[in-house]
Amino acid sequence: MDSGQVFKDVLEIIKQIYTERRIGKIEAHWLTEQQLLELNIKHLNHNYHTDIITFDYSRGNRISGELFISTEMVKSNAAEHGCSVLKETQRVVAHGILHLLGFGDKSQEEAVVMRTKENEVIARL
Repeated sequence: MDSGQVFKDVLEIIKQIYTERRIGKIEAHWLTEQQLLELNIKHLNHNYHTDIITFDYSRGNRISGELFISTEMVKSNAAEHGCSVLKETQRVVAHGILHLLGFGDKSQEEAVVMRTKENEVIARL
């Protein structure tokens, strides 16, 4: 699986869905679980593992930012949820870009909306 191609494919679908938004520079960085934990502690003061951290540099209607993704956590999530690593990678990339679009996941209601949006992106791939 080519993670860079997955990122490009997901981004293209999001551009098709959210035509009212201008897509600026969005980069994806693929890290180990430990590297992402260190980033989470250093920048967010969160001492726990996660699959993705999104840094939002958006301004106005132009979205941009950086996605830091743990390849190990993606593999672990895929096994836990009984899906392919490809599908889980697509979901995590979509999740990060959806954060840049303003979708949250802190509350139960937000998480439901986020999952629906992720599924919409994945269904179009």
